[in-house]
Amino acid sequence: MYRVMLLPADADTRELRRALWAARVGHRITEESEGQLLWLADPAQHEALLDVVGRWQRGEPLPVDAPRRHSMSAGALPSVLRQAPLTAATLGLCLLVFAAMAVFGDMVIALLAIVPLGISSAGTLSVGSLPDVLASGQVWRLLSPAFLHFGWMHLVFNMLWLWYFGRQVEALQGSRRLLVIVLAAGIGANLAQYAAGTALFGGMSGVDFALLGYVWLMSRRAPGSGFFVPQMLVVFMLGWMLFTMTDMAAAVGFGNVANEAHLGGLVVGLALGWYHSRRARR
Repeated sequence: MYRVMLLPADADTRELRRALWAARVGHRITEESEGQLLWLADPAQHEALLDVVGRWQRGEPLPVDAPRRHSMSAGALPSVLRQAPLTAATLGLCLLVFAAMAVFGDMVIALLAIVPLGISSAGTLSVGSLPDVLASGQVWRLLSPAFLHFGWMHLVFNMLWLWYFGRQVEALQGSRRLLVIVLAAGIGANLAQYAAGTALFGGMSGVDFALLGYVWLMSRRAPGSGFFVPQMLVVFMLGWMLFTMTDMAAAVGFGNVANEAHLGGLVVGLALGWYHSRRARR
């Protein structure tokens, strides 16, 4: 989010909000000690926002109906991709790996799992060791399990949260900051799950929980940074993580969940969020 202008504290902004949403201008209005602060999601829409605000301030009629969809479709996607290229690339890589799994099957899983997997001559699962993996130079395996997804629902939900949180981090603090979070959380979550005794696991959910923790702490400890996450979404995601750790989850078909990866990613995200929010406050 980008700071645009300060509105009077006693101004009724309901009509302005409706007009901005009707014009498809992504925004947020926060209450600050000095007044109401107007934020803009996409800097490319700065002129459109100023036009609506100016008409609102002059008391002129405002748009109340959303424009036709095709009026935004031509430039919306390139604008989003320019704003969050790493988020889009990470999402695209997950989709590519998922498609490769559908074509090549277990070969992809064996290549990207945290340790090499195979079938021994006795017909049992053969599992490699992490020290041997690192000694042989296969360092990509520390991160690569994050790109494995075992089903459409697993993929869709992880990509949804990656797009929601990753795009916000990248738009506000740049691709380099998001890359640090993805690498640190991906590796940290995978190592936490491996330390729990699991060799076959995957998913971007550890990174998603890291992004949740990071965005939440930034929004709470450095409100001027522009980060925002609905409180109920935080409650839902943390509640879901706790639920999957109980026996009730297994009873309703959610027992095979990488709980340690979720927790490990969350810890990494909170640590990074605490550090960078502290710097932002200074």
